[in-house]
Amino acid sequence: MTLARTHCITLLGVQGHIVEVEVHLGGGDFGVTLVGLPDAALREARDRIRAAVANSGEEWPSGQIVISLSPASLPKAGSLFDLAIAGAVLSASGGVPADRLEGTVLIAELGLDGRARPVLGVLPAVVSAAEQGYRRFVVARGNAAEARLVPDVEVTAVDSLTDLCAWLRGELLPEEPQEYAPRPREPRDQGPDLADVLGQPVARRAVEIAAAGGHNLMMLGPPGTGKSLLAERLPTVLPPLSPAEALEATAIHSVAGILPPGSPLVTVPPFAAPHHTSSRASIIGGGSGCPAPGWVSKAHRGVLFVDEAPQFGRGVLDSLREPLERGEVVLARASSTVTFPARFQLVMAANPCPCAKPGTLCTCPSGERRRYLSRLSGPLLDRIDLKVELQPVSRAELLADRAFAESSEVVAARVGKARARAAERLAHTPWTTNAAVPGARLRREFPVEPAALRVLGRAMDLGQISARGVDRALRVAWTLADLAGRERPGEEDVAYAFALWSGRAW
Repeated sequence: MTLARTHCITLLGVQGHIVEVEVHLGGGDFGVTLVGLPDAALREARDRIRAAVANSGEEWPSGQIVISLSPASLPKAGSLFDLAIAGAVLSASGGVPADRLEGTVLIAELGLDGRARPVLGVLPAVVSAAEQGYRRFVVARGNAAEARLVPDVEVTAVDSLTDLCAWLRGELLPEEPQEYAPRPREPRDQGPDLADVLGQPVARRAVEIAAAGGHNLMMLGPPGTGKSLLAERLPTVLPPLSPAEALEATAIHSVAGILPPGSPLVTVPPFAAPHHTSSRASIIGGGSGCPAPGWVSKAHRGVLFVDEAPQFGRGVLDSLREPLERGEVVLARASSTVTFPARFQLVMAANPCPCAKPGTLCTCPSGERRRYLSRLSGPLLDRIDLKVELQPVSRAELLADRAFAESSEVVAARVGKARARAAERLAHTPWTTNAAVPGARLRREFPVEPAALRVLGRAMDLGQISARGVDRALRVAWTLADLAGRERPGEEDVAYAFALWSGRAW
């Protein structure tokens, strides 16, 4: 036969699009034509695949070869098409049977010696193809565990183009490794412990509230007071990711190429801490060619820690406002629009002044201190639910706090119960945490007693809180009620929530 076809997939963000790979063999002088909007890496596939076929002991067909990637209007990028193109070329020349190629999606890069190399983004690619009705996949062995995370699909792992040809001819391949099963997280795997941070009971309580309600947190204080320690310990008190959340986070990490070896599934909330020199594109996502996920997406379903927040560019910080509201990032390009999920908890930390010296040692004029903190815009701070100030602690305070500091395991148990109460209350809605509920729905469907609103009413009259701030304070109040096991927030809960929102809890 002179015409053969199989399937591969191309990724735009974390959304996959099926690509039909067609190969036509014609007469005349030798030549290979690749059409269908390929990028530079894909155009180079012609020479790479020809060498792989020759070094695998197969025969490369003579004459004109036309390789078409459909739909032709969809941009294609990367080297994940190599295996599909090689299989279609060999099938068109009669070197291998074509029956197994029908309805099969092939994803792998080929080396010049014919080895099948793993590629980025296999999990979202297989998920998207499965949603479009494809159930049979051939991938490089290095991607097999990741691909098998998708239920109800048949995954064949190959080490080389020779293995693919053997599979197409109906021969048996080497024994498959056992499927990956997520290992339960043991206490020693939980990393840092919240009990390590002594002398900051209000800040530890704020971390617990943030975890219970999914709230954003801002910490202000001089160096050495525990801001970074607290941020790093927030994931240890968050609930493990649900199966759906784990697949979402893993898909992003797969596209970004940051999946740890031997652990193809992300089961704990991610923690991302970009440096203060990071650009807007690295935080939000983008780049030349196919846009890549930024730090806000790498922290999806986890925590984004912005340390030394005033040192970031103001435009970089303000670019966080839309992801915080929408839970996603939309990157518009001339040829396509890419959407990355970005539902994360923001934790910011800042020193009170440029010199960062505590108390009477600070030499910064008041005007300089105001200018330093004014780098954090009001609209961004208005989206922070909890604001706490950390003060230096004495040795006596550290020793006294040892008896009251609770471990992450103890706090995580309370957080889990609070989240369960919130999920039960929100069962008829699309949301599972208090922080995610829109203000209008919060006021209409979950009203609090009028007496409990008096604090917020007075604050609005004095211009101390905005309408958005009222909604955020009410969300925190509901979280406080969930932690205390109360049916609805009381006046004390609302007052403390307002103090946390305004930064007056210290």
